Amino acid sequence: MPPIPLPRDFQWGFATAAYQIEGAVDEDGRGKSIWDTFCHLKPTRTKGANGDIACDHYHRFDEDFDLLSSYGAKAYRFSISWSRIIPLGGRNDPVNESGIEFYNKLIDSLLARGITPWVTLYHWDLPQALHDRYGGWLDVEQSQLDFERYAMICYERFGDRVKNWITLNEPWIVSIFGYATGGNAPGRSSINPQSTEGNTATEPWIVGKALIMSHARAVALYNKRFRASQQGEIGISLNGDYYEPWDGQDERDQLAAERRMEFHIGWFANPVCLAQDYPVCMREQLGERLPKFTDADFGLLREADMDFYGMNYYTSQFARHRDRPAPETDFLGNVDEFQENKQEVSVGEPSGVHWLRSTPGLFRKHLTRVYRKYGKPIYITENGCPCPGEDKMTREEAVEDEYRIRYFQDHIDAVGLAYNEDGSDIKGYFAWSLMDNLEWSDGYGVRFGVTFTDYDTLERTPKKSALQLKTMFDERITAMTDGAEISSVNNVRAHM
Repeated sequence: MPPIPLPRDFQWGFATAAYQIEGAVDEDGRGKSIWDTFCHLKPTRTKGANGDIACDHYHRFDEDFDLLSSYGAKAYRFSISWSRIIPLGGRNDPVNESGIEFYNKLIDSLLARGITPWVTLYHWDLPQALHDRYGGWLDVEQSQLDFERYAMICYERFGDRVKNWITLNEPWIVSIFGYATGGNAPGRSSINPQSTEGNTATEPWIVGKALIMSHARAVALYNKRFRASQQGEIGISLNGDYYEPWDGQDERDQLAAERRMEFHIGWFANPVCLAQDYPVCMREQLGERLPKFTDADFGLLREADMDFYGMNYYTSQFARHRDRPAPETDFLGNVDEFQENKQEVSVGEPSGVHWLRSTPGLFRKHLTRVYRKYGKPIYITENGCPCPGEDKMTREEAVEDEYRIRYFQDHIDAVGLAYNEDGSDIKGYFAWSLMDNLEWSDGYGVRFGVTFTDYDTLERTPKKSALQLKTMFDERITAMTDGAEISSVNNVRAHM
């Protein structure tokens, strides 16, 4: 079968996050983040792993960018460590010039190689000082003002060269794993026996509003003060699985699948994409526990018109309705999640981590649902997988990552089908991740990288998939010749 064409201006590259790769946690004035604290809790919450050294990207970024160049990447998505820029985090706290200098070097090094920088302002590493000072994201008003000032400094100091901004990475994970299950920093939960603080019934929803309004302030600020001069784009990266009904013939499961996606995606996408209230099903289930938006909040959300929807996608699931009322601690939408349906058919081929199966057909459905519902051009800001058994493999075994190559190819073809046949406006793709790194609470066992990292020597070794991606994209982008502008794309969009 010939390659499925992608647009000529399609951007592609790789993604990382600061705490997962940088290391150097106490060098050059960097302040602590909540992940520094969380990784050193006893007993361990991260399988004994921490980001103190990680991949030592702080000292090896030129080596890593040489790899990026050799892989043919056109773009690179990385995050800035808030506490490297403002060690204490707050709007009246001093700026760390050494942190500014480090990210200036990163940006200039990328540009010198012809690689477009994509910057995420917040990838989970809240300054610990803000958590200590007022509870961090639990204070809706304070946190958004501090985030706005942090964003302003980044725009001022880097915006002459950075033209692609992402405000937040996966606010659902921040809210739920950080404040409902307690599996991520800061580890607050009332249902996790390891947690000593938190209220799963209330705190995730407060944090969600704090993140939504922080995003809005950062986007509105860019629109008012920086867009005209810097001519950049700004968006957000939302995670979310696609859900099919566990029993396709049961209307209750059909409603459960849609409700699960509303709790996963609509929670954030309704306000930030449409300047609308949370989904009705959330209001119905959560009642007064779901914070209200004021008229002033909606005004700010309207001012925060963003350019694109960043999609982090890994897998899909089946949703089954529950007959009993939702407990106060439920955050899924009163559904049960399964990887097999009623007929015991798997949602996809298992990977090297229990929660991820390869589901390219449902990825296509997900892309089209999100585009039609929210109307924003889509950049896939994360997509990837570990190979089955990869956590136990030697370097020589791990570089032969045929499962990952197949996963990438199938999911990139799903992008092409969504673009050409469904009329979804998809503009780019970032593979997760450039290198094996600290996978948060999974520690250093799970390997998502296209580069093998030896955590003892920190030596990097390209896997086969790293070089295959260039071939995949070259074939698909060059296939979009003058005569190959699929007419159905325009026909579909004209009737949407």
